[in-house]
Amino acid sequence: MQKSILSILLFVCSFCFAQQNTEINTALEQWHKAAADANFEAYFGLMTKDAIFIGTDATENWNNTEFKAFAKPYFDKGKAWSFSTLERNIFAQKESDIAWFDELLDTQMGICRGSGVLQKTANGWKIKHYVLSIAIPNENVTEITKLKEGFDTALMQKLRATKN
Repeated sequence: MQKSILSILLFVCSFCFAQQNTEINTALEQWHKAAADANFEAYFGLMTKDAIFIGTDATENWNNTEFKAFAKPYFDKGKAWSFSTLERNIFAQKESDIAWFDELLDTQMGICRGSGVLQKTANGWKIKHYVLSIAIPNENVTEITKLKEGFDTALMQKLRATKN
């Protein structure tokens, strides 16, 4: 009898966990689709009000309001960005309102990696923190490092000066 009850509980828990991952995956897919469709309201509706977006440029570390201001002209032109998922890993604790993920994306910049944190709200899962990185093959790092050397040097000097 106890084994039967335990088996039922494990089945129910794994169903709930699978359901949670499905909801998270759906929210992320809807978010990427909203950008591809240039649907500003839907895109930012899938982010928390205090969301952070970190872009591929070292200067792109925006709160939600700043990111909206950056993104609005792209959405207004009817062309934001179009990312399609190649691979995604979702991590969450049972009965938690926080989940995290990483994903590989097919983008206009080639393969990019996205990672972030979602929060479960009364309106479903929303992106709270997102980081977008351009994936650079290890054999190209030296070449890329040389390409961005001037930019990096200037930005590091600026950041060090403001740190003091």
